[in-house]
Amino acid sequence: MFEKLKDKLSSITKSGKKSVEESPEEAFVDGWGSKIKEKKLDDILWELKLSLLEADVALPITEEIQEDVKKNLLGKKVDRAYEIEEVIEESLKTAVKSALEVDDVHFDERVKRSKKPFSIMFVGVNGTGKTTTIAKICHKLMNEGYSCVLAAADTFRAGALEQIQKHGNRLGVKVIKHSKGSDPAAVAYDAVEHAQARGKDIVLIDTAGRMQTNINLMDEMKKIKRVAEPDMVIFVGDALTGSDAVEQAKKFNEAVGIDGVVLSKIDADAKGGGALSIGHAVNKPILFVGTGEGYDDLEEFDPHWMTERLFED
Repeated sequence: MFEKLKDKLSSITKSGKKSVEESPEEAFVDGWGSKIKEKKLDDILWELKLSLLEADVALPITEEIQEDVKKNLLGKKVDRAYEIEEVIEESLKTAVKSALEVDDVHFDERVKRSKKPFSIMFVGVNGTGKTTTIAKICHKLMNEGYSCVLAAADTFRAGALEQIQKHGNRLGVKVIKHSKGSDPAAVAYDAVEHAQARGKDIVLIDTAGRMQTNINLMDEMKKIKRVAEPDMVIFVGDALTGSDAVEQAKKFNEAVGIDGVVLSKIDADAKGGGALSIGHAVNKPILFVGTGEGYDDLEEFDPHWMTERLFED
């Protein structure tokens, strides 16, 4: 994402030696120790906007980052040729990190301090890796000493019951399920009742993937929440979806109220715009990122780590 900005700066940062006097019309400053020229700053901000949009960052977040960078750089004095690139990159990193940081909901603390059973409902569109994400979080919680129950409330998708049952068998966890096509709200309710009766700590509720534009399925999801009364709702978004995931997250948040986000397939995301956009758009924290297919391939989200990842090249 930063490559285009580096190209833009190359006229005066090549080898860190090219002087302002050699090409004053191309320089970003009138002389070392002077402030960055506003006209040149506008040029770099335009390049920044294009780079962010190409990296699948949503337009509102792009414009906010652009404005933050401008505020950070206006009036900044530069003493060395190569310092211009350093100053701009550091300013951009600060703006990106700020966009990634929203009100924190610390997952582990919330689970620890809540009454049991603690129920978590997982929502999202088709194909985001929701069921696999549930299995990963179940594995994490079990390693921390919690007992878990899985609710197979995706009674719509072909193979969904078999998929979650396979995870349940591997993890050694009870799966509460009804027949295919049955009421998903009833499944979720029964799973919570089962956990309460058996003294289990956590209920993880799988739901069918649904497009945010499907009114009937969105109403069904509202019913699941109304009946099961989950303690937490987590939206699972696909990092590869890019800016489309922003609209998805907004619609799900409007429908059932999202408490946090898990971003799957971050290991395959070459651009990173999804991470930058989703949590910020709904003002909800990204709790975890999926980094592979294994049960251990789940990492707690860290804005600093994500910022460095975006700039690592």
